[in-house]
Amino acid sequence: MSLSKELVFLILQFLDEENLKDTAHILERETGYFFDMKYFEGLTLSGNWDEVERYLSGFTKVEDNKFSLKIYFEIRKQKFLEALDNHDGSKALGILVNDLKIFASYNEDLYKEMTQLLTTDDFRKHESLSTYRDTNSARIIMMKDLKKVIEANPLFRGKLKFPNFRSQRLRRLINQRSATSSLQFIFFFSFFFFQMNWVNCY
Repeated sequence: MSLSKELVFLILQFLDEENLKDTAHILERETGYFFDMKYFEGLTLSGNWDEVERYLSGFTKVEDNKFSLKIYFEIRKQKFLEALDNHDGSKALGILVNDLKIFASYNEDLYKEMTQLLTTDDFRKHESLSTYRDTNSARIIMMKDLKKVIEANPLFRGKLKFPNFRSQRLRRLINQRSATSSLQFIFFFSFFFFQMNWVNCY
């Protein structure tokens, strides 16, 4: 592991220990070194779709490979189905045009089927969606599938497990006389930089 990468992990550990979760997740996304599956699962199960894709984008894009394609498709399909289930045709149409259109080039027939769902009073009448129960159940089922796809995606290799560091390791290093000045400078510069990034995101 490179020194710069190890430093990022030490900062992530420190942020977690200091309960600075939001800043930690921004750093995870910005560096792409560690994918917090538990955090991603929480976002998914709560339906925070914008943040789901924002976090995911730090690690992979739609077109990267077949695994990434499936991940993004399943997320956006769920958004679409939830809009239909809430009888929000306008929102469903927006998702179809803005979020799902990109997948038409990969499977045009599937995209046409999804388009036809806009005209049905209950999408569960479609054979492939007959087992859809409710939003919460559907999210749980989807998340189980997403975990498997993410774990199989080579772009996430080595990014799903956090290194095993001693607790408060960064603080211990800072307190060592021989390393105090340099490590303090690196830490506080890095912390300030990512705090500024966090501010600029909102």
